[in-house]
Amino acid sequence: MRAVLCHANGLPEALELAEVATPEIQPNEVLLDIHASAINFPDVLMIQGKYQSQPDFPFSPGGEVSGIISAVGAKVSNYQVGDRVFAGTGHGGFAEQVAVNARALRPMPENMPFTQAAGISTTYGTSYYALKQRANLQPGETLLVLGAAGGVGLAAVELGKAMGARVIAAASTSEKLAAAKAAGADELIDYSDGELKDKVKALTDNKGADVIYDPVGGELFNQCMRCINWYGRVLVVGFAAGDIPQLPINLVLLKSCQVVGVFYGAFSGRDPAAAEQNFAEIMTMYTDGKINPLIGASYALEDYAPALRCLMNREAIGKVVVTVR
Repeated sequence: MRAVLCHANGLPEALELAEVATPEIQPNEVLLDIHASAINFPDVLMIQGKYQSQPDFPFSPGGEVSGIISAVGAKVSNYQVGDRVFAGTGHGGFAEQVAVNARALRPMPENMPFTQAAGISTTYGTSYYALKQRANLQPGETLLVLGAAGGVGLAAVELGKAMGARVIAAASTSEKLAAAKAAGADELIDYSDGELKDKVKALTDNKGADVIYDPVGGELFNQCMRCINWYGRVLVVGFAAGDIPQLPINLVLLKSCQVVGVFYGAFSGRDPAAAEQNFAEIMTMYTDGKINPLIGASYALEDYAPALRCLMNREAIGKVVVTVR
C-alpha cells in the first residue's frame, strides 16, 4: 500500500510518498481501508518535531480517518468487514490502510460523507469540550471566536449557536467571515487591522465577551485579555499565529476573569466516559441538523505537501482533508 512518511523533522516537502507493507492487525484491532483523512494543526507541528507527543520515525501524519473495515481481529465482536466507520488515530492517516483499535472506532451515520466523518472528531470534540466543560457556556452569553473560519473555529461557532450563545466571529478576511456567517455567527469582526479589542467592546456595550475562544494566540491574545467581560473565561486552545503570548496577570485580577487551558487529547484519556458522552451529544446535533461540518478543501494523497501548507499558511476555511479513495 501507499503511505506518506515522515523520516525526520522538517517541512511538508520533505515527506515521502512510498510503498509500505500492509499493517498487521492485533486481535483487538481492525484494518481500515481509508477513504479520507483530515488535517489538524497538530499534524503540522508533529512533522516539525514541535508537538507535545511525537511518534517514532518513520510515521505518517493524519490523525483522523474514515473508511471501510476490510479485516477484523480475533477479539473484535462489535464491528465486521464492510462497516463504514471513522476514528481518531493520532497519526497514520495519510495512507491507504491503517490498523485501528476497535475501541477508537465510531459508526458513520448513514448519510454522512467520508470527508465529513474524517473531520468531525478532533475539531468538534475540542470545541465542545472547551465550551461545555472548560467555559461552562450558558444560553444568552456572548461568545467571541477567533480564527472563526478554521476547523476548530467554525466548530466553535456552530456549537456556540447550538448552545444558545450570541456568537461574534472574528477572522482576517471577508471570505473567512462569510463562512462564519454561514455557520450561524450573529456578528462579524475583521481583525486584520489590529482593532479587535475596540470592535468587541463596540458590540458588547463596552462590557466585552463572556467567553473568548482563542486558537490563534500571539498579539490577538493580548487584545482578548482587554475585551473579556467581568467573570469572563478566556479559552487557550492553540497558537496558530506561531507566537506563544505572555499572560498579563494583572488583567486577570482586574477583570476577575479566568484563563482556561483546553487540552482535548488529555481530557479524552483522563475521562473517556465524559469524552464519549460529549461525542454522543455532538452526533445528536449532527443528525438533528444543528451542525454541518464544512469541508473547505480536499486534496489527493499525492498532494500531501500543499494540503499541509494550506493549514500552515492559515489559508484553510473549514476542514482540510486528504482523500485516499
